[in-house]
Order: sequence, then structure tokens, then C-alpha cells
Amino acid sequence: MSVVRSPTELEPTERAVAIGTFDGVHRGHRAAIEATKAAGLRSTVVTFDPHPRLVLGYDVQLLTTLRRRIELIGEAGPDDILVVEFTEALSLLEPEDFVARILEPIGTKAVVAAETFRFGRGRKGDVGLLRRLGLEVIDVPIVEGVSSSRIRELLAEGEMRESAALLGRPHELEGTVVSGDQRGGTLGFPTANLAVAPHLLVPAYGIYAGAALGGRAAISIGVNPHYRGNERRIEAFLLDFEGDLYGKELGIELWERLRDERAFGSEEELVRQIALDVEATRASMRPS
Repeated sequence: MSVVRSPTELEPTERAVAIGTFDGVHRGHRAAIEATKAAGLRSTVVTFDPHPRLVLGYDVQLLTTLRRRIELIGEAGPDDILVVEFTEALSLLEPEDFVARILEPIGTKAVVAAETFRFGRGRKGDVGLLRRLGLEVIDVPIVEGVSSSRIRELLAEGEMRESAALLGRPHELEGTVVSGDQRGGTLGFPTANLAVAPHLLVPAYGIYAGAALGGRAAISIGVNPHYRGNERRIEAFLLDFEGDLYGKELGIELWERLRDERAFGSEEELVRQIALDVEATRASMRPS
């Protein structure tokens, strides 16, 4: 599999292409990728970075980083991935020009798309236009109830198992381990303080069971009200792990929201609750 940044880097050959942002690479996205593979042509995914909504001035909370998105698309097994830089100029391309500049140079013969697919300036392009331009359209039915928007809503509510059912895997966070308050170590539960990209979606505040580095992790997301904090922190206690993670990249899976974050009457009460959270994390099951 190749990952390229320009159509000129791909050999012009007959291709079945899926087009989209593929944020989260959820079950619906993977159905589209599977359809490109089943077409008997070179299967290709065309995706965009940055996310179009960010370029157009809207806020969007991303389900995956670009690095992880490419990795997940790759796991689905296409032959090639074309990451197109999304710019304001690209957003102003007429649909016909988008086909001429992006799809024709790589040899696109078929586009995998649902009937609701739209592209080009003002979202004027549709599957009818693709057909009039001589491209075959391979219909991929929408996977009922599965969308990046719905997954974002579930994560904002802390509904981890429901979101995992739509994603096809647990939601993940990734970032760099940075220095924190180091209170966890003094309490007997040293944590990795994770700094994530500004637009990466962080679920509802609370205490979570999850995993990191192949083992289980109890994760706190929030402002740490026991210490009257006001800055959001993502802190992971990696069970049965010893080592220095400062400055390293770390990915964590979030399996289950255990409880709200809250203040306690004493540090002894806090430590007892953390111990209960650790035991709940040991008992938690990974969503399938």
C-alpha cells in the first residue's frame, strides 16, 4: 500500500475510488473501502487534510489524528491512499474541475458513493454528475445509524460502548506525555499526563477504564475538582507498568466510563476511590 500527497505520485491505472474525510474510519467508511476492493480495479481512498470544516471556518472535533486515520484506512486494505491538502482554493473548485484535477489523473474508472454523496463548490457535484462525466458509480448503502456526527454525540455523553459499536472499536486518544502536577505518584498511582492535538475530540469528563501499551489503564479526564483545578487534564494510570513515558507518544483506548469526577472529603477517601477505580478497570471488558 502506498500513501501519497499528490495525484501525480500515483500511476494512472483503472481505479475504484472512495472519497471523503473518513474521520474515525467507522463501520460505514470501511464498507466503502471494502466496495473499492471488490470492484476488481485498483482500490484507492482519497481523503483530505486538514478537515474541510476547519478550513471553511467551522469548528469540528476530530475522532482521529491524520496519522491514526491513515493507519486505520490502511488496516482496511486499499491499494493506495491519496491525502489531498484541503485549501480554500480546493473548496472553490467546480465539481467538474475536481474530477479533472484529482480523479482523472490517477485513472479513476469507478467511484464508490451513496446516493447522498456531494462534492465540489457548493456541494453541487453528485452521483448523477459523476455518471455524466463517464464514471461508473458503485452504490454503497449507508450503514444505518452510523455517522461521525452520531459518534461525536455519543462520546460527548460518555457513551463509550455505544460509540464503539458504531466505530467498530473503542474510541482512542493519542498525544504526547508531558509533565503534570505529579500528585498521582505521591498517592501511589503515578499517571501519564497526555497532551492531545487541539481539535481532537475528548469525551465527557469522568473516570474511565481503558488500555494503553498492551495493558489496562484507569484514565481521568477533567479538571480534578478535588484539587480545585480549572484546566482540563487527561491522566492515565497504566496498571502493572513501570517506566518513564515523558516526552513519548502514547495512545489510549477508552472502554467504559466508570463515574463522574468529584471532590472528596480527604485524600484518604480519594485514594480509596482510586483503588476501587483500578479494580473496576481490571474487571472491565473491551468493547468489540
